[in-house]
Amino acid sequence: MVNGWIEKSLGDLFDFSGGLSASRAQLSDKGYPYLHYGDIHASIRPYIDVCNDSSIPRLDIDINKVSNKSLLDDGDVVFVDASEDDEGASRHVVVRNEGKIPFISGLHTIVAKAKTDDLDERFREFCFQTTAVKSQFKFYAVGTKVTGVSKSTIGKIMICFPKSKTEQRAIAAALSDADEYIAMLEKLIAKKRAVKQGAMQELLTGKRRLPGFEGEWMEKKVIELAKIFGRIGFRGYTKQDIVKEKQGAISLSPSNIENGKVNFYNSTYISWEKYKESPEIILQVGDVVLVKTGSTFGKTAYIDFLPWEATINPQMVVFKEITTDSRFFGYLLAFDEFQKQINDTIVGGAIPTLSQAQVYKFILKIPPTVAEQAAIATVLSDMDAEIDVLTAKLEKARRIKQGMMSELLSGRIRLIKE
Repeated sequence: MVNGWIEKSLGDLFDFSGGLSASRAQLSDKGYPYLHYGDIHASIRPYIDVCNDSSIPRLDIDINKVSNKSLLDDGDVVFVDASEDDEGASRHVVVRNEGKIPFISGLHTIVAKAKTDDLDERFREFCFQTTAVKSQFKFYAVGTKVTGVSKSTIGKIMICFPKSKTEQRAIAAALSDADEYIAMLEKLIAKKRAVKQGAMQELLTGKRRLPGFEGEWMEKKVIELAKIFGRIGFRGYTKQDIVKEKQGAISLSPSNIENGKVNFYNSTYISWEKYKESPEIILQVGDVVLVKTGSTFGKTAYIDFLPWEATINPQMVVFKEITTDSRFFGYLLAFDEFQKQINDTIVGGAIPTLSQAQVYKFILKIPPTVAEQAAIATVLSDMDAEIDVLTAKLEKARRIKQGMMSELLSGRIRLIKE
């Protein structure tokens, strides 16, 4: 045990009670703020500020009929008692309620009210996020399709923390600063993406022309602009074709496409022999890929680089021999007007599917010259590059914060001298 730190069970620190059950359908914008367990799962912050968050749903109910144990005070911790996976079993938020607003804890929640003053209220926002605490939640979680902890088992979970409130506050302040920086980057990225979306609406429809370009835009069928290639039937790989090492070729799947780009580093690798069986779908820089089947149909990506040789799996098609500027073509496929054609055409029930013949018939509106197409693509790709830089900073900031939590919440790094 670290000098100056102690270990106690959550049962020694808190009293536990349940929330007031109400379905999502019963919630509206009238009544009293209501904390649904789904909102805890969706939260990206370690706290919920009922005094400043207008997005919290409400329950129209006589507040006198709600038990005081289900009303949330400043500093209360609210855990979920149901999750679709073990990782979510430890999800929680700490309540900020300095205004003492009647705030109802809801369906599938466990309310933890402090019965000692051992833990600083801001420190509570971070101290349950350690690997040691999460592993205990996983240990006690029960269930098959839905897992969770109970009020009786959650009290058995042990937590280590500094006895000094001053040290607790110093740790919380450092981690809060990291959270604020992360939140700032997230807001900036969201703003940049909104600006880019607005630019696409203007530039990809011809509503706004770049300086030096004129002439009527043309409507073309996809078949006039590119050729489509994909795997036919079961020409795709089987489990026996997959290799564990980075040899052979990457086989892209829909999960590799993130925000219009390809993440090559979480790919499946297939054997050279299987790879060479379909030379027409060997990817090249400048190709554009499209998901044609499954829950993520319509996702697209422009291939701007290839770290290894690559192909596609049967859920995808690739556009080659593109006669327009290929980057511009990629932006058009990701644009709302093309995506609307996909959504209006898609067939299938549980597994929606788009045929290559259907894609060939889709209409794209393009500028009369490749030069204007390339200029538009350059503007949009510059915006993407700026977003990519900010996204890299965000990922780095998140990793740094995780490292800070690992060191500060274990006592390996001390912010306060004993």
